[in-house]
Order: sequence, then C-alpha cells, then structure tokens
Amino acid sequence: MAASVDLNADLGEGFGAWRLGDDEAMLGLVTSANVACGFHAGDPALLLRTCRAAAARGVRVGAQVSYRDLAGFGRRFIDVTPEDLTAEVIYQIGALRAVAEAVGTTVSYVKPHGALYNTIVHHPEQAAAVAAAVHAVDPGLPVLGPAGSVFFETARGLGLRTVAEAFADRAYQPDGTLVSRREAGAVLHDPATIADRVAGMVTTGQVTAIDGSVIAVTVESICVHGDSPGAVAIATAVRNRLTTDGVELSPFS
Repeated sequence: MAASVDLNADLGEGFGAWRLGDDEAMLGLVTSANVACGFHAGDPALLLRTCRAAAARGVRVGAQVSYRDLAGFGRRFIDVTPEDLTAEVIYQIGALRAVAEAVGTTVSYVKPHGALYNTIVHHPEQAAAVAAAVHAVDPGLPVLGPAGSVFFETARGLGLRTVAEAFADRAYQPDGTLVSRREAGAVLHDPATIADRVAGMVTTGQVTAIDGSVIAVTVESICVHGDSPGAVAIATAVRNRLTTDGVELSPFS
C-alpha cells in the first residue's frame, strides 16, 4: 500500500470568453496542477490567474504541454517532425515558467496532454522529442506519464525522473493503455465508484480493465480530469476515500 500519493488535475484550460471546469474548487483538493500552456487551451491572463491561485494554495504547478491544436483541444494526433515538436515543447514550458515565476511559484514538472500523451506511449520519435525538450530546459524537471511507455524509457535514458500516473476517471484497456474517448465507457462519472477504484489502485496496484480483466498499475500520482462533468465531486470523493484509508496526499516533486 502506498503511504502517500499525489492528486493532480488539468487546469487553466479555458480560452478567452470560454471557461472550462472549476479551477478554484479543484485547487482546494489537488496537490499538483497540470496547467495548460496555450497550445491546446489557456490564454495568458488565465494562466497567470491559475498559477497565482495555485501558489496561494500551495499547489505545485506542472507544464501541460500539447500539440499545437487549439481547435481540437489537443486531442488529435499531429504528424509533427521531432525537431518541431522539441521546439514547441521547449516554448510551452518556457512560457508557463515565466508566468509561474512572475507570481512567486515555478514549474515543478512536465506532463504531456491528450493525443500527445497517448502517442508517446508507443511512438519513439515523438517520445524522444518530448524528452529532449524537457532535458534541454531543465534536466531536473520530472515528467509525469504512463508507466511502461516508450516516453519513460527515453526520458530515463536522458536521466530524467519519471513519475507514474494513473487515471481516476478513465477506463483502461487490457494492455494498460487508456480506452479512446471515442468509445463507450471511456470516461467514468460516478464519484463513489471512482473513489473505490482509485483506492484499489493505490492499495493493491491493480485495476479492472474494460474487458473485466485485472491488470497491474503503477501509481505515484492520480489524475482527475478538471474538465470532466462532476470533476469537483469526483476529486472530493477520491480525496476523502484515500484520507480515510490512511493514504497521505502530497505532491511528488
């Protein structure tokens, strides 16, 4: 059983007049905030407010880097060259780092978003490009992502710290990858069921996949998607259940 675990959420994902999720409420529940960097969501003023609020709550800030895909919310694969992808990830980390430092905090880790997150599980060129970008900015920055991925293998080869993440509100395939959002049952919604599931992942290192098989999961951080309907209720249920089970919630970095 894990003595402690990080609880993270994707925040700062509005844009202009559009607002997504309740960032203020989520910042009262999570220990780490994956803040959008402007490529899939997030405008400068929103990112400044999000980083300021995270700093006030003592929540760690991570750079949530993405494909350049505002229209698709970063959920579409882009066949970008490794050279361009490395440059774009460096750019995103740098932008958020400046915003964070302006309000008295800093970027403590990097987490890929959406389609980029899923692609670098198995795409060696793009995985290497993302890892190279993080290393170029700061070799001391941990990367948050899926255990067993090509991304983690590449990142460790560069000496980066890898932090294994599991998802509270997403269904898993038998091979440990996430069920596509295009498929039925990919996103879970019931807070009590999700809390039970997370408790099982943290205490046993296992989760039931969508086909009913039981698979192993490595959990150093739990993600609750901030843009999911009921995200605040889900994060509250997960936090309360873990605390009740004697698991300390604390940032990994």
